Amino acid sequence: MDKQQALDQRYMRMAMIWAENSYCDRRKVGALLVKDNMIISDGYNGTPSGFENKCEDETGLTHPYVLHAEANAITKIARSGNNSEGATLYVTSSPCIECSKLIIQSGITRVVFGEYYRLQDGLNLLKKAGIQVEYLDLKETEK
Repeated sequence: MDKQQALDQRYMRMAMIWAENSYCDRRKVGALLVKDNMIISDGYNGTPSGFENKCEDETGLTHPYVLHAEANAITKIARSGNNSEGATLYVTSSPCIECSKLIIQSGITRVVFGEYYRLQDGLNLLKKAGIQVEYLDLKETEK
């Protein structure tokens, strides 16, 4: 295994651990933004600041205001005064179309994801934008 593959697996394991912070019941997703081999931001899916940490309604449907892990990591870096130009995003689930738009606009150049989301339009958009997209099986990172 080369050095980049080993780093990818480590960062993905960290994203999986970070997903455990999510208060969502249906699905827990974690994300890390890495630039120059340093973690510059992190995120997990959940409610916006100041909201109750409850992602689903009484019927089990996700509230429309819940933020995805990628969006949390990207907005966190934006608030810090730093930037994600040229960074790699490690995320436990492939990005949706809305998060893919944010990824493109934020200057992220590589996305490594661990499982496929039910829709592929986000991945297709990233590829169309020239962003390097790589699947890393979550089961492989547990070794």
